[in-house]
Amino acid sequence: MALKKRKLSHLALFIFLSSVWLTALPANVVAQLTDEEKNTIDVVKRTQNSVVYVTNIKLVVDFFTWTEEKIPRGTGSGFIWDDQGHIITNYHVIEDGDIFSVTLPDQDQRQAKLIGKEPAKDIAVLKIEGNLKGLYPVKIGSSANLQVGQKVIAIGNPFGFDHTVTAGIVSALGRSMPGVGGVTIRDMIQTDASINPGNSGGPLLNSAGELIGMNTMIISPSGASSGIGFAIPVDTIKKIVPQIIKYGRVIRPGLGL
Repeated sequence: MALKKRKLSHLALFIFLSSVWLTALPANVVAQLTDEEKNTIDVVKRTQNSVVYVTNIKLVVDFFTWTEEKIPRGTGSGFIWDDQGHIITNYHVIEDGDIFSVTLPDQDQRQAKLIGKEPAKDIAVLKIEGNLKGLYPVKIGSSANLQVGQKVIAIGNPFGFDHTVTAGIVSALGRSMPGVGGVTIRDMIQTDASINPGNSGGPLLNSAGELIGMNTMIISPSGASSGIGFAIPVDTIKKIVPQIIKYGRVIRPGLGL
């Protein structure tokens, strides 16, 4: 019995001294960040003022009172494209909307104008007016040399939780998926980074913080993330967006052009 009590007292003393030792350690020793964690944190910090929350509002006329009511039709994400206030999002985020509200990183809400859209590629361009101080265009990268297995970071507003960050890898390249109206969108990026409703229109970034795609859709029996998400490659976005900004639409080659 005495031996058992002695062992218990030694164990209690060990636990006490261990807790004191851990408490006395500097915070950077107890919770030292890995290089991978530091990279993710750095990318998020450099991109946090480039991602916005988009709300699609439909104007509905009441049959009895003939008054217009504003009905929220859907929400999604978007990102700052340039220093002129252009915002890129998915076409299905703003589809059939009449008014578009953009919530900035500082929670300031602005009404946005629809500049143009390309439903076949599920791309739309909005523009906000006013003071753009503190907003930074996302750094544009390339999707031409992506490698299966490389790290990616997704930022968006799933289920209304603004500036949610998830990380994963490029799971596959060159995927073809049905878009709006059944039109096939080709060369999509597949990722296992968690993407949910509300992430649509948000940026998919590489470890350098560069835009490599726009998160667009998921495959899921439950409607929530199952680790199979798809993004429109940035090289497609770079071809479409400048035309929409300049002409309000995509100019397709044809006879006489």
